[in-house]
Amino acid sequence: MALRPALVGVIAALAAFGTVPLAQAAVGSGPAPQQQAAEPERHGVKPIHPALAAQAASGNTLKVGSSASTGVVSPQPKVFLVFWGSQWSKDPAGAATGLQNLFKGLFGSKDNWGTIMNQYCEGVAKGTTTCGPAGIHIKHPTASPLAGVWFDKSAAAPGKATASQIGREAVKAAQHFGNTTQAPNLNAQYVIASPTGTHPDGFNTPGGGFCAWHSSTGSTVGTVAFTNLPYVPDLGTGGCTTLSNARPLDGYESTETHEYAETLTDFFPARGWNGGGGEIGDACVNQDRRITLTTGTFDVQGLWSNDLNKCTTKE
Repeated sequence: MALRPALVGVIAALAAFGTVPLAQAAVGSGPAPQQQAAEPERHGVKPIHPALAAQAASGNTLKVGSSASTGVVSPQPKVFLVFWGSQWSKDPAGAATGLQNLFKGLFGSKDNWGTIMNQYCEGVAKGTTTCGPAGIHIKHPTASPLAGVWFDKSAAAPGKATASQIGREAVKAAQHFGNTTQAPNLNAQYVIASPTGTHPDGFNTPGGGFCAWHSSTGSTVGTVAFTNLPYVPDLGTGGCTTLSNARPLDGYESTETHEYAETLTDFFPARGWNGGGGEIGDACVNQDRRITLTTGTFDVQGLWSNDLNKCTTKE
């Protein structure tokens, strides 16, 4: 189902809460659904103009939405980058290289941004706000979380892909990488990066006021977590970042760090961690900083920390 103009128009208003509820999905503490039954919901919707968003107030405490011990967070982060479509022969901003370099370097002591997420866990009572030593925590990577890269040139990516088409590409990617059962897909997140000039789910159209979103979809290989990552550089250097004197890839990097963090902390939405302002990144869209890793300097977005009771870009 294509995103209707009237629905696209509400994305900016709903982005503060991180979810565009276009489909009803049962969320509980039991096993995740195995077959796709509806269009994926859009979670963690980042607005194109994050500087206009209100700063999260103290008290935006995140609570876990399920007592399940799997599918709530991603304890062992693994990222699979999927550059969708033959159109990736053109990449005017160098987005593919930049995105790979981000994840190649996002680990270890130089990454004092990713450590914000260590406090969140699964396998604790629904409604928990502080894990402490309990539960299964997200572990900060000691090596690159980039587990695979695929340039899917089998056909052109749709010019206006629907949410369901994006979900199906994620399932196709899981099969490509050999993740054909639920077990490996309990940590794998698939970033579906669309090429320049395309409009996945209404991106960069008159009513499409968003940078990206993430979701999950049931399939024969289990439930699969994925991100719809449009070609953000098509918006210009000021789109999707709050940094002044933005570089061509700042908004792209900020957007993907937003979705990466939200996938880690709300793996199969909305079983994971949410608060009054949405997911971990939704409350902090107007905060960015540059981080220098072994592979370069990148724009990372602020995240909500229950430990600090505020948005932060490092912990």
